[in-house]
Amino acid sequence: MTHGNHREWDMRKQSNLVKEKHRDDGLFPAASKQRDSEIMQQKQKKANEKTEEPK
Repeated sequence: MTHGNHREWDMRKQSNLVKEKHRDDGLFPAASKQRDSEIMQQKQKKANEKTEEPK
């Protein structure tokens, strides 16, 4: 288990990994946001379909 500075360092490291993943996609920021928006809309649609089925 991490304590003190190590916890903060681990959180920064994890945050940087997420940021690097988005930088490596080769898209401009606007295109990346558009793609992410479409993905989230698809996930929301699937979630809505699951909640409607049990009727």
